Amino acid sequence: MAMSNRQRFRETMHYGDPDRLPYFEEGIREEVVTLWRQQGLAVDTDLASLFPSDPVEHIEPDFDPRPAFERWPSSRAELAELEQRLDPADAARLPEDWKAQVRALRDRDTVRMLQVHQGFFLSAGVMDWGRFADVMRALIEDPRYVHELMAICGAFSAGLAERILAEVSIDAAVFSEPIGDNGGPLISPRMYEEFVLPSYEPLLRVLGRHGVDTVIFLTYANARLLIPSILERGFNCLWACEVFIDAMDYRDLRREFGRDLRLIGGIDLDALRQGKDAIREEIEAKVPPLVASGGYVPLADGRVREDVAFEDYAYYRETLRSVLER
Repeated sequence: MAMSNRQRFRETMHYGDPDRLPYFEEGIREEVVTLWRQQGLAVDTDLASLFPSDPVEHIEPDFDPRPAFERWPSSRAELAELEQRLDPADAARLPEDWKAQVRALRDRDTVRMLQVHQGFFLSAGVMDWGRFADVMRALIEDPRYVHELMAICGAFSAGLAERILAEVSIDAAVFSEPIGDNGGPLISPRMYEEFVLPSYEPLLRVLGRHGVDTVIFLTYANARLLIPSILERGFNCLWACEVFIDAMDYRDLRREFGRDLRLIGGIDLDALRQGKDAIREEIEAKVPPLVASGGYVPLADGRVREDVAFEDYAYYRETLRSVLER
């Protein structure tokens, strides 16, 4: 008997026995589809039927101060204003049709992922190099300011998650953490443990009370140095996107961290740009051992863009399907 999409995802994340592995679409931009039609994709083709995937509902509340700051608070004395502008009860934090969405979700078999935090730098208001420099300086010169700022953001995120989880059950919580680049995180593991992770504790407690036991660390950076720290705090799944694949090779991560770290993604998107031989080599080398060890959802590590030809994407999907079925 076929499992529901939610059952299948949960069974996979618990190292159970799913009827098959989940598959989530990477995200295909509309401009990519337009280009593919020029490459031979029929205008009336339904991509969802051609490339089936398990439906996922991404619940993404608004984490930004309301109203927005013209100048971000730069001292402890100014943080009271930040706290006022981060009100988890604010109706505008959720979509206008939120009640309708909640009712619709009750009848839909879709994997539900709730973004619960936007990470250190965005929480600290880093939108440009000037603010980035201010925050990096504060880590050294005014650590109490950073601790208090992150505590405010953590309490706000916990309150917002509590509000949402009172109305809808979810299958995974997503901590978005754009913490660095392919060279590694822009703050040290010690600083991450001191300034960031403690502020996540109230939120992690809320997730625990509501039975959310898949906690995803979603990053666009080489965050390998941070993995031991996040595992100690209760994170148990990594979803690394658009990273230098050798630095975050999922096979290495599985060998190092074992079943403590579930994995989503890991297939190098660059292989899809390099033709059929590269695609087959990438899938054959990585997917079978990861599937065999469990706790893994196979997926390319980023959104599909215009430099991926339709023929090569179709070959990727067919090759992945054949390897999984084998």
